[in-house]
Amino acid sequence: MHSYEVLRRPVITEKNTGLQALGKYAFEVADKANKPQIKQAVEKAFGVKVTAVNVVNVRGKTRRVGRQQVLTQSWKKAIITLQPGDSIQFFEGV
Repeated sequence: MHSYEVLRRPVITEKNTGLQALGKYAFEVADKANKPQIKQAVEKAFGVKVTAVNVVNVRGKTRRVGRQQVLTQSWKKAIITLQPGDSIQFFEGV
């Protein structure tokens, strides 16, 4: 898997914005990606040093659309911890 296929999009929520003060950033990643691939992709894309990678499989939720119940897509989330002093400029000002 190519390193630019690993990262899908940043996850910007109120909870994840609070984690940025601790040097942690959240990304949606490819389902087949593992921790070393995620670490390499972030270091290559943003030019920072990653100290830890935590991965969470987020299950889809049941939603109602009229009379029907549908299941939203499941996805994989990675929480990246950076070396002290590093930051990702992509998230600044959010």
